[in-house]
Amino acid sequence: MQWQAAIASGQVRVMFLDECHLLWGDICGYGWSRRNQRVDIEVKSTKQRQTYYGALDYLTKNFVVQEYSAGNEDNTIAFVEYLQTCYGASTRLILIWDGASYHRSGKVQQFLAQVNADLPQDEWQITCIRLAPNAPQQNPVEDIWLQAKQFIRKYARLCHKFRSVKLLFHLLTHLQTFDFPKAFMYGYCSCPI
Repeated sequence: MQWQAAIASGQVRVMFLDECHLLWGDICGYGWSRRNQRVDIEVKSTKQRQTYYGALDYLTKNFVVQEYSAGNEDNTIAFVEYLQTCYGASTRLILIWDGASYHRSGKVQQFLAQVNADLPQDEWQITCIRLAPNAPQQNPVEDIWLQAKQFIRKYARLCHKFRSVKLLFHLLTHLQTFDFPKAFMYGYCSCPI
């Protein structure tokens, strides 16, 4: 890998990115019933929702999360700018994410062109790599969202308001280090070869 030494030294940060749309109904799980019987589960309000952008650092497995009003091009740019402030202007970022339309939008492309200016591609401040289409199993951030939602379902009895759901989600996702197997599926780069 051409960036292995730079990744190991922290000059380049490889980040897996994804968005999560947390709904009030996410605290509903599933249950058992007799075969061929319909089971209705009450969802208090599907209008209450919160969008989160998250980035998992490939090297450290630290997870960075920010709340936004929606998943769109403006919030995507805002989150990438937030990552730049977290890691400093001199740190180059390699972002690995899915093919969401707002990741590929003209506004995001203009932002990247402006940030990378006239630098050669191997010196870009921000490099974006798209995961294969329809393959969420490739992105370890999907497992973090799943863990958070399972945690919320486990403690659903404590959630009488949507802000309680958000608090539980926040407790599990913010400032955490994740070391589940999928986080290591791309190998581990701790020192240059």
